[in-house]
Amino acid sequence: MSTTGNAVPRTGTFESLGLSPGQAALYAAALRLHRATPAELAEAVDRPAGDVLDALDTLVRLGAVDRRREEVVARHPAAVIGRLVAERLDRMALESRRLDEMIAAAGRLARHYDTGRDWRGGGLPVERVSGAGALYEGVIGHALKAPPADLVMAVPDHRTVVRFANTHSAQWIRAAADGVVRLRAIVPHAALSSPAVREMYERFTAAGAKLRALDEVPSWFLALGDGTAWLPVQWGVPLPDNAYNCCVVHAPAAAGALRALFGELWARAAPISPRSGARQVLRLAAQGLSDDAVARRLGVSVRTVRARFAEAMAELGTQSRFHAGVEAARRGWL
Repeated sequence: MSTTGNAVPRTGTFESLGLSPGQAALYAAALRLHRATPAELAEAVDRPAGDVLDALDTLVRLGAVDRRREEVVARHPAAVIGRLVAERLDRMALESRRLDEMIAAAGRLARHYDTGRDWRGGGLPVERVSGAGALYEGVIGHALKAPPADLVMAVPDHRTVVRFANTHSAQWIRAAADGVVRLRAIVPHAALSSPAVREMYERFTAAGAKLRALDEVPSWFLALGDGTAWLPVQWGVPLPDNAYNCCVVHAPAAAGALRALFGELWARAAPISPRSGARQVLRLAAQGLSDDAVARRLGVSVRTVRARFAEAMAELGTQSRFHAGVEAARRGWL
């Protein structure tokens, strides 16, 4: 870098980082002289001493030079540029976060707008659906319009879960595997005793879906994205008891309410299955095998067996092996 008189450095490096031409010229002179008095710097840039004091104070604040008594000592340009770049990147990161917050806020405000529009319109657009096939195929049909669609579902009774597993789950599993839907579902613990439901769970999990279980699920309902909800004609009554009659409501207000309810249930629900190793030791222990016998059967150490028991108790939320066995049986893990 070089200067002639009060010329600005030809590279313009420091100007691009926010220095004025005068500040850039002064810093270039400080680099050449390395250590100088303010008067010597003023002479180097061919300016009155009083005129360079403000620019010199700015360079000190930026960390480009140090004031030591009556002398000015230049700092290495790599350190200066590194600091300025870091500050610029911090500002850019802050602006990026603010943009993300604005985008998220726009989505929330849009839902309020849609809710108000629905209310002012005098009603919600509602369709009636009847029959299991029309219901489950209709959900996937809606999802295909804008994949990947975020789908949440709650099912309160054993009978509905088993029928879904036996008759309609294959289409949903395929949709999850193909990226058409991102599915989360909550089912009752009692349904997990069915082999068909256990198989469905394994296939759903392999396709990327997530399932959890609760002792009691308040009602069947479903929400797709932020704008479509499926509700039973009678809340809390199993779908088969109403011949699978339900209402499809195309309104952010309905979908948002059901998503909020689902979020509360999901937070209380438990993962359906432990890791395979923990499940193995639970099953063998339920057959009356000792730790040594379980270790021999699995070909692992006794320490590993005990670690897997601890893992199972942690996932089941129990304090003893006996209660772990009881809870595992109740959830259909054995």
